[in-house]
Amino acid sequence: MIDHTGIGVSDYERSKRFYSDALAPIGYSMLMEVPKQFTGGVGVAGFGEAPKPDFWIHGGAPNKPPIHVAFRVDSRALVDAFYKAAIEAGGTDNGPPGLRPHYHPHYYGAFVRDPDGHNIEAVCHQPA
Repeated sequence: MIDHTGIGVSDYERSKRFYSDALAPIGYSMLMEVPKQFTGGVGVAGFGEAPKPDFWIHGGAPNKPPIHVAFRVDSRALVDAFYKAAIEAGGTDNGPPGLRPHYHPHYYGAFVRDPDGHNIEAVCHQPA
């Protein structure tokens, strides 16, 4: 089981705003910001559902190649809400909400590129 993961971002403040807005509809918020005295001066923020962050961003060079991160949600409406919020927050379309039956019959996902090109997804595996 994966406990947490993280990605590098080129503009920490911009990405912090992007993820705060994009992940809000699925119940994620920024739960922790590590003081720079512990990070060598780099911005580090953790997002998740309280009480523990499980998705982290850190300032510096973005991962090359870009990373794919998928957030599992409980409804197709949440996938739609994530996509709308992520686009409004400055993400770019990488696959609008819809079924992806080539994965399995109920795979409903949406894909957005974050400001550094990371492929961020919300996915629901439940039938409509």
